[in-house]
Amino acid sequence: MDQERRKTIVREIEHWQRSKLLPDQYCDFLLNLYLEEGEARAPSTFTGKAAVVVKGASLKQWLLTFGIFSVICFVVLYFNVFHPLLQIALSLSGVYALLLVGQKYRSKNESVGLGLIGAGMLLMLGSGLYILQLHELQYWGWKAGLLSVCALFWIAFGIGARIPLLHLCGWMASFLVYAWLLSNNTDSPKWFQIQLYWLPVSFVFGWCSWFFHRWSRQIASILFVAGAIVWFMPELYSAVFAQDHLGLQLELMVKIIAGGILLFSLRKQWIAWVA
Repeated sequence: MDQERRKTIVREIEHWQRSKLLPDQYCDFLLNLYLEEGEARAPSTFTGKAAVVVKGASLKQWLLTFGIFSVICFVVLYFNVFHPLLQIALSLSGVYALLLVGQKYRSKNESVGLGLIGAGMLLMLGSGLYILQLHELQYWGWKAGLLSVCALFWIAFGIGARIPLLHLCGWMASFLVYAWLLSNNTDSPKWFQIQLYWLPVSFVFGWCSWFFHRWSRQIASILFVAGAIVWFMPELYSAVFAQDHLGLQLELMVKIIAGGILLFSLRKQWIAWVA
Protein backbone atom coordinates (compact mmCIF):
# COMPACT_ATOMS: atom_id res chain seq x y z
CA MET A 1 0.00 0.00 0.00
CA ASP A 2 1.44 3.40 -0.97
CA GLN A 3 2.07 6.00 1.70
CA GLU A 4 -0.46 8.55 0.42
CA ARG A 5 -3.31 6.05 0.44
CA ARG A 6 -2.35 4.78 3.89
CA LYS A 7 -2.32 8.32 5.33
CA THR A 8 -5.74 8.98 3.80
CA ILE A 9 -7.14 5.85 5.48
CA VAL A 10 -5.59 6.84 8.82
CA ARG A 11 -7.11 10.33 8.62
CA GLU A 12 -10.51 8.82 7.80
CA ILE A 13 -10.33 6.46 10.79
CA GLU A 14 -9.35 9.36 13.07
CA HIS A 15 -12.33 11.29 11.73
CA TRP A 16 -14.60 8.34 12.58
CA GLN A 17 -13.20 8.30 16.10
CA ARG A 18 -13.65 12.05 16.62
CA SER A 19 -17.19 11.92 15.22
CA LYS A 20 -18.10 8.86 17.32
CA LEU A 21 -19.13 6.97 14.18
CA LEU A 22 -17.37 3.86 15.52
CA PRO A 23 -16.50 2.79 19.07
CA ASP A 24 -13.03 3.78 20.26
CA GLN A 25 -11.81 0.18 20.53
CA TYR A 26 -12.67 -0.50 16.88
CA CYS A 27 -10.91 2.69 15.76
CA ASP A 28 -7.84 1.84 17.86
CA PHE A 29 -7.72 -1.64 16.30
CA LEU A 30 -7.92 -0.22 12.76
CA LEU A 31 -5.29 2.41 13.50
CA ASN A 32 -2.92 -0.24 14.82
CA LEU A 33 -3.30 -2.05 11.49
CA TYR A 34 -2.52 0.96 9.30
CA LEU A 35 0.01 2.88 11.42
CA GLU A 36 3.62 2.01 10.84
CA GLU A 37 5.94 1.12 13.69
CA GLY A 38 7.10 4.20 15.56
CA GLU A 39 4.57 6.49 13.85
CA ALA A 40 2.73 8.73 16.33
CA ARG A 41 -1.02 9.19 16.21
CA ALA A 42 -2.41 12.68 15.74
CA PRO A 43 -4.11 13.88 18.94
CA SER A 44 -7.88 13.69 18.61
CA THR A 45 -8.87 15.77 21.63
CA PHE A 46 -8.54 19.49 22.23
CA THR A 47 -6.20 18.95 25.18
CA GLY A 48 -4.03 16.65 23.11
CA LYS A 49 -3.70 19.21 20.33
CA ALA A 50 -3.01 21.93 22.88
CA ALA A 51 -0.28 19.81 24.45
CA VAL A 52 1.39 19.35 21.05
CA VAL A 53 1.26 23.11 20.40
CA VAL A 54 2.69 23.94 23.83
CA LYS A 55 5.43 21.34 23.49
CA GLY A 56 6.55 22.70 20.14
CA ALA A 57 6.41 26.40 21.09
CA SER A 58 9.67 28.33 20.93
CA LEU A 59 11.09 30.66 23.58
CA LYS A 60 10.03 33.68 21.51
CA GLN A 61 6.43 32.42 21.38
CA TRP A 62 6.40 31.80 25.14
CA LEU A 63 7.70 35.32 25.86
CA LEU A 64 5.23 36.87 23.42
CA THR A 65 2.30 34.96 24.97
CA PHE A 66 3.15 35.93 28.53
CA GLY A 67 3.89 39.50 27.45
CA ILE A 68 0.46 39.88 25.85
CA PHE A 69 -1.18 38.27 28.89
CA SER A 70 0.64 40.70 31.22
CA VAL A 71 -0.45 43.72 29.15
CA ILE A 72 -4.08 42.54 29.21
CA CYS A 73 -3.95 42.08 32.99
CA PHE A 74 -2.41 45.56 33.42
CA VAL A 75 -5.11 47.17 31.26
CA VAL A 76 -7.93 45.38 33.11
CA LEU A 77 -6.56 46.25 36.57
CA TYR A 78 -5.90 49.95 35.86
CA PHE A 79 -8.65 50.61 33.32
CA ASN A 80 -10.66 52.81 35.71
CA VAL A 81 -7.78 55.27 36.31
CA PHE A 82 -7.04 55.86 32.64
CA HIS A 83 -8.15 59.01 30.83
CA PRO A 84 -11.57 58.60 29.13
CA LEU A 85 -10.01 58.96 25.67
CA LEU A 86 -7.50 56.23 26.51
CA GLN A 87 -10.31 54.02 27.79
CA ILE A 88 -12.18 54.47 24.51
CA ALA A 89 -9.01 53.83 22.48
CA LEU A 90 -8.21 50.65 24.41
CA SER A 91 -11.76 49.37 24.03
CA LEU A 92 -11.77 50.02 20.30
CA SER A 93 -8.35 48.36 19.99
CA GLY A 94 -9.70 45.24 21.68
CA VAL A 95 -12.74 45.24 19.40
CA TYR A 96 -10.54 45.69 16.32
CA ALA A 97 -8.21 42.87 17.38
CA LEU A 98 -11.11 40.45 17.94
CA LEU A 99 -12.71 41.32 14.60
CA LEU A 100 -9.40 41.01 12.76
CA VAL A 101 -8.55 37.62 14.28
CA GLY A 102 -12.15 36.46 13.84
CA GLN A 103 -12.16 37.29 10.14
CA LYS A 104 -8.82 35.53 9.74
CA TYR A 105 -10.06 32.38 11.46
CA ARG A 106 -13.32 32.21 9.48
CA SER A 107 -11.48 30.67 6.54
CA LYS A 108 -10.11 27.92 8.81
CA ASN A 109 -12.94 27.43 11.28
CA GLU A 110 -16.22 29.26 10.71
CA SER A 111 -17.59 28.73 14.22
CA VAL A 112 -14.42 29.95 15.96
CA GLY A 113 -14.24 32.99 13.70
CA LEU A 114 -17.87 33.92 14.27
CA GLY A 115 -17.41 33.44 18.01
CA LEU A 116 -14.49 35.89 18.06
CA ILE A 117 -16.45 38.40 15.98
CA GLY A 118 -19.43 38.06 18.31
CA ALA A 119 -17.15 38.60 21.31
CA GLY A 120 -15.83 41.76 19.65
CA MET A 121 -19.34 43.13 19.12
CA LEU A 122 -20.29 42.37 22.72
CA LEU A 123 -17.07 44.03 23.88
CA MET A 124 -18.03 47.16 21.94
CA LEU A 125 -21.42 47.39 23.64
CA GLY A 126 -20.28 46.24 27.08
CA SER A 127 -17.22 48.48 27.29
CA GLY A 128 -19.27 51.45 26.09
CA LEU A 129 -21.91 50.91 28.77
CA TYR A 130 -19.20 50.43 31.39
CA ILE A 131 -17.46 53.69 30.43
CA LEU A 132 -20.77 55.56 30.57
CA GLN A 133 -21.47 54.15 34.03
CA LEU A 134 -17.92 54.84 35.19
CA HIS A 135 -18.24 58.53 34.32
CA GLU A 136 -21.84 58.77 35.62
CA LEU A 137 -23.37 59.44 32.21
CA GLN A 138 -26.68 57.80 33.13
CA TYR A 139 -29.00 59.92 30.97
CA TRP A 140 -30.90 57.67 28.59
CA GLY A 141 -29.75 59.68 25.58
CA TRP A 142 -26.13 58.59 26.07
CA LYS A 143 -27.10 54.93 26.13
CA ALA A 144 -29.41 55.35 23.15
CA GLY A 145 -26.59 57.06 21.24
CA LEU A 146 -24.16 54.25 22.07
CA LEU A 147 -26.68 51.61 21.00
CA SER A 148 -27.32 53.54 17.77
CA VAL A 149 -23.61 53.55 16.94
CA CYS A 150 -23.38 49.82 17.69
CA ALA A 151 -26.46 49.13 15.57
CA LEU A 152 -25.05 51.00 12.57
CA PHE A 153 -21.71 49.24 12.90
CA TRP A 154 -23.33 45.82 13.26
CA ILE A 155 -25.44 46.41 10.15
CA ALA A 156 -22.48 47.64 8.09
CA PHE A 157 -20.11 44.90 9.28
CA GLY A 158 -22.78 42.23 8.92
CA ILE A 159 -23.37 43.22 5.31
CA GLY A 160 -19.67 43.62 4.48
CA ALA A 161 -18.57 40.38 6.16
CA ARG A 162 -21.68 38.44 5.02
CA ILE A 163 -22.90 37.61 8.53
CA PRO A 164 -26.72 37.67 8.29
CA LEU A 165 -27.33 37.20 12.03
CA LEU A 166 -25.15 40.21 12.89
CA HIS A 167 -26.96 42.25 10.23
CA LEU A 168 -30.30 41.32 11.79
CA CYS A 169 -29.03 42.10 15.32
CA GLY A 170 -28.12 45.58 14.10
CA TRP A 171 -31.69 46.21 12.95
CA MET A 172 -33.12 44.83 16.19
CA ALA A 173 -30.86 47.15 18.17
CA SER A 174 -32.10 50.07 16.06
CA PHE A 175 -35.70 49.03 16.83
CA LEU A 176 -34.86 49.16 20.52
CA VAL A 177 -33.47 52.68 20.12
CA TYR A 178 -36.62 53.74 18.26
CA ALA A 179 -38.83 52.26 20.98
CA TRP A 180 -36.72 54.01 23.60
CA LEU A 181 -37.16 57.34 21.80
CA LEU A 182 -40.92 56.85 21.56
CA SER A 183 -41.26 55.96 25.24
CA ASN A 184 -39.37 59.08 26.31
CA ASN A 185 -41.05 61.51 23.91
CA THR A 186 -44.69 60.38 23.87
CA ASP A 187 -47.21 60.61 26.67
CA SER A 188 -49.61 57.67 26.92
CA PRO A 189 -50.32 57.17 23.19
CA LYS A 190 -53.50 55.43 22.08
CA TRP A 191 -53.40 51.95 20.55
CA PHE A 192 -53.92 53.25 17.01
CA GLN A 193 -51.13 55.81 17.48
CA ILE A 194 -48.73 53.05 18.47
CA GLN A 195 -49.73 51.14 15.34
CA LEU A 196 -49.03 54.23 13.25
CA TYR A 197 -45.59 54.59 14.85
CA TRP A 198 -44.52 51.12 13.67
CA LEU A 199 -46.57 49.77 10.76
CA PRO A 200 -45.25 52.24 8.13
CA VAL A 201 -41.73 51.15 9.11
CA SER A 202 -42.70 47.54 8.40
CA PHE A 203 -43.90 48.42 4.91
CA VAL A 204 -40.70 50.41 4.29
CA PHE A 205 -38.63 47.33 5.13
CA GLY A 206 -40.80 45.26 2.80
CA TRP A 207 -40.19 47.74 -0.02
CA CYS A 208 -36.43 47.77 0.73
CA SER A 209 -36.42 43.96 0.57
CA TRP A 210 -37.93 44.16 -2.92
CA PHE A 211 -35.51 46.94 -3.93
CA PHE A 212 -32.31 45.17 -2.81
CA HIS A 213 -33.15 41.63 -3.93
CA ARG A 214 -31.77 42.29 -7.44
CA TRP A 215 -28.30 42.86 -5.94
CA SER A 216 -28.22 40.66 -2.85
CA ARG A 217 -30.75 38.01 -1.83
CA GLN A 218 -29.09 37.76 1.58
CA ILE A 219 -29.66 41.45 2.36
CA ALA A 220 -33.19 41.22 1.00
CA SER A 221 -33.91 38.24 3.26
CA ILE A 222 -32.72 40.07 6.38
CA LEU A 223 -34.73 43.16 5.48
CA PHE A 224 -37.80 40.99 4.98
CA VAL A 225 -37.32 39.33 8.38
CA ALA A 226 -36.76 42.73 9.98
CA GLY A 227 -40.00 43.99 8.43
CA ALA A 228 -41.84 40.95 9.80
CA ILE A 229 -40.45 41.71 13.28
CA VAL A 230 -41.55 45.35 13.04
CA TRP A 231 -45.06 44.13 12.10
CA PHE A 232 -45.43 42.82 15.65
CA MET A 233 -43.48 45.59 17.39
CA PRO A 234 -46.62 47.64 18.31
CA GLU A 235 -47.85 44.79 20.51
CA LEU A 236 -44.41 44.28 22.05
CA TYR A 237 -44.07 48.02 22.63
CA SER A 238 -47.50 48.13 24.29
CA ALA A 239 -46.61 45.18 26.54
CA VAL A 240 -43.35 46.81 27.70
CA PHE A 241 -44.01 50.56 27.73
CA ALA A 242 -47.76 51.21 27.54
CA GLN A 243 -49.80 51.39 30.72
CA ASP A 244 -53.07 50.22 29.17
CA HIS A 245 -52.81 46.60 27.99
CA LEU A 246 -56.54 46.20 27.35
CA GLY A 247 -57.21 44.38 24.10
CA LEU A 248 -53.55 43.48 23.53
CA GLN A 249 -54.32 39.80 22.94
CA LEU A 250 -57.03 40.70 20.42
CA GLU A 251 -54.65 43.03 18.58
CA LEU A 252 -52.02 40.30 18.41
CA MET A 253 -54.50 37.75 17.02
CA VAL A 254 -55.74 40.22 14.39
CA LYS A 255 -52.14 41.02 13.39
CA ILE A 256 -51.25 37.34 13.05
CA ILE A 257 -54.28 36.66 10.85
CA ALA A 258 -53.72 39.80 8.77
CA GLY A 259 -50.03 39.01 8.38
CA GLY A 260 -50.79 35.44 7.31
CA ILE A 261 -53.31 36.61 4.71
CA LEU A 262 -50.86 39.22 3.41
CA LEU A 263 -48.02 36.71 3.12
CA PHE A 264 -50.25 34.17 1.39
CA SER A 265 -51.63 36.65 -1.12
CA LEU A 266 -48.16 37.99 -2.00
CA ARG A 267 -46.28 34.68 -1.71
CA LYS A 268 -45.15 34.65 -5.36
CA GLN A 269 -43.53 38.06 -4.95
CA TRP A 270 -41.76 37.84 -1.59
CA ILE A 271 -40.55 34.26 -2.10
CA ALA A 272 -38.75 35.47 -5.23
CA TRP A 273 -37.07 38.21 -3.18
CA VAL A 274 -35.67 36.00 -0.45
CA ALA A 275 -35.30 32.53 -2.05
